[in-house]
Amino acid sequence: MSIAQEEIFGPVMALMKFKTVEEAIQKANSTRYGLAAGIVTKNIDIANTVSRSIRAGAIWINCYLGFDPDAPFGGYKMSGFGKDMGMDALEKYLHTKAVVTPLYNTPWL
Repeated sequence: MSIAQEEIFGPVMALMKFKTVEEAIQKANSTRYGLAAGIVTKNIDIANTVSRSIRAGAIWINCYLGFDPDAPFGGYKMSGFGKDMGMDALEKYLHTKAVVTPLYNTPWL
């Protein structure tokens, strides 16, 4: 279904059946997009396993659309470039530069 394969915005929720946690992870990762995911479970071990395995930029456990200004937000794969919010958001404004100088007095200086 296109709702499971495309990045659809709006007040929409796609629910899919699965028999094993591994099958759920495989279904979640079999798309070109990875902006966010939601996990609903009473088992913290399953929540940890699934959140580490799903390739998405934000994963909410037993909630949805929870944001924190210190937490970066941005997608994986075809879901956006870079991150918004948090220290990771500064990366798009910075350029890394290495400057090296000897710690001792060199004869050519």
